[in-house]
Amino acid sequence: MVMSVNKDDLFFVCTMIEYVSRTTHNRSRDVVARMSDEELMHQLRVANVNHCLSFEQVCDEWIEDYAIPEGDYDNIVSYGNDIPTETSVGKIYQ
Repeated sequence: MVMSVNKDDLFFVCTMIEYVSRTTHNRSRDVVARMSDEELMHQLRVANVNHCLSFEQVCDEWIEDYAIPEGDYDNIVSYGNDIPTETSVGKIYQ
């Protein structure tokens, strides 16, 4: 089955992956690895609803639902003084 993905929904999910990774001090790939393909597709399907919620609320739900542990990766130290926002990184991932 082929699912059509809305560009805005993809942007939201990519941004949330970055937000959750920064919040939990994990690499983005580690956050994605906690989700099955079906769960990732589910997040794309519900992105049009979740974008109305705060990033903090969605982040807390992802951490709980996907049992994302606290990591020890500092994912913004390499940027120095020019730290991009989560949405900037989400746009790149998109």
